[in-house]
Amino acid sequence: MEFEFDTRAVHCGEDPSKSRLANRYISYDCLDDELRAIDGNSKQNLEKSIASLEHAKYALCYPSGTAAITSISMMVEDGDHVVIFDSVYHGTRTYLKIREELGQVEVTFADLRDASVLEKLIKPNTKMVWIETPCNPTMKIVDIAAIAEIVKRQGKAFLVVDNTFLSPYFQNPLLLGADIAMHSLTKYMNGHSDVLMGAAVTNRDDLYKKLKQTSKSIGSFPSPMDCFLCLRGLRTLHIRMERHCENGTKIAQFLEKHPNVERVFYPGLKSHPQHELAKKQCRGFSGMVSFCVKGGLKEAKEFASRVKVFTLAVSLGTVESLVDVSAAMTASALSKENRELLEIPDNLIRLSIGLEDAKDLIADLDQALLGA
Repeated sequence: MEFEFDTRAVHCGEDPSKSRLANRYISYDCLDDELRAIDGNSKQNLEKSIASLEHAKYALCYPSGTAAITSISMMVEDGDHVVIFDSVYHGTRTYLKIREELGQVEVTFADLRDASVLEKLIKPNTKMVWIETPCNPTMKIVDIAAIAEIVKRQGKAFLVVDNTFLSPYFQNPLLLGADIAMHSLTKYMNGHSDVLMGAAVTNRDDLYKKLKQTSKSIGSFPSPMDCFLCLRGLRTLHIRMERHCENGTKIAQFLEKHPNVERVFYPGLKSHPQHELAKKQCRGFSGMVSFCVKGGLKEAKEFASRVKVFTLAVSLGTVESLVDVSAAMTASALSKENRELLEIPDNLIRLSIGLEDAKDLIADLDQALLGA
């Protein structure tokens, strides 16, 4: 039988018809068993589940999202060229910039919201194209199918899509033509602020073989306990994502009408310049909402200091709501000039909307915006 997403999420990596135990247990590694250290039951079940949710043949898990980024990028060899959407996660930018500075690879950062830009940049030696959609923190959208078509026409490169912001519940990059979907499992997939993990998902035998070998070579494996916790989180992913999206939509609509807000960035709003594209390639919009408070960095920091329900933190996708002053936190590693180039103003605030009552969240934002 082909099960729906909710059923696959609840029965993570299991065949319910063969299960005889209702209780869950952790499968720990054995010191004398190399194979179990690499492929313990908890890790295998988690990878099977993620692959199922992403409509993929393979999934590999890593001890962090950055570890997943590193392992994927290690498939790019010396002399290769890569094209990166300029608004990707700063860790992705940093790792590839380091490799470029070492003279190993050629890196081109570009605004790929217009897919035709890639047509002009892709070369015979382009090995990898990396996009993130929606991107952090400006919620720009990239047309996955259009980018995938260009990559496939070139014939040698593979396309990676960072799917962290939406999770497989709202977006499946592989179904749109991507070669690899990458996740920071730390965020929505686990969802409980107690795990650091990452994942790479693919249908391609050749890419899976390379990723598996790299993972073994550098010892990039998550712990059984983290796998167990992430499996627990996946069982409620569908319910959590619905609530994240419901709350996110309510808060985006509230902020759009607030007198002390200049602009709201949320793909679920009709005012978002790529709203129609978002509706085309996504089934929902998650709980990530960014907005510009009236004023500058000073006013943004003052707003963040006044919230009472939201927690000031750099993570996202958790059950609790978080606030991030991007210029001073997640985007602080970028120069002001680069932030301006990427359209990240000093007064931009990123919200990760949690599972609290939307009325309480709106009331908290309102009092913080009004300076009460």
